[in-house]
Amino acid sequence: MEHTNEMQLIFDSRSTNESFARVTVAAFMTSLNPTVEEVSDVKTAVSEAVTNAIIHGYENEVHNISIRCRTEGKTLYIEIEDKGKGIEDVKQAMEPLFTTKPELDRSGMGFSFMEAFMDHLEVSSAPGKGTTVKMDKTIGKGRRLWTTQSL
Repeated sequence: MEHTNEMQLIFDSRSTNESFARVTVAAFMTSLNPTVEEVSDVKTAVSEAVTNAIIHGYENEVHNISIRCRTEGKTLYIEIEDKGKGIEDVKQAMEPLFTTKPELDRSGMGFSFMEAFMDHLEVSSAPGKGTTVKMDKTIGKGRRLWTTQSL
């Protein structure tokens, strides 16, 4: 069986905790020996998902957000969940530039960033019940090992 590791984090949906969540996931993934760019990609995706939960899911009320992370082989699996208001139309919400909060200068690019920086993104939601964002990224996929030959 491949080497696996898991962690779960539950924290208040305060904007000050967004960086805490991002750094915690980054620290957890260090066992996969990621590049700086891979860590940055994951941190960006986590930031977007957590920010969505705070602003859209809970509309800035303080409730719990949970993050579950698991590594299996070289793949990092992340699940971010809120029990907030949920998303009426997930497909529409995932369209680039779509936002329900234009007055807050929300770009509507959160899900697009998550898709761009991770290998896989799945969003499930039910109005009144909350939203779960599942993402994964395989570490080291694009890495080449350079060798030198003596002439």
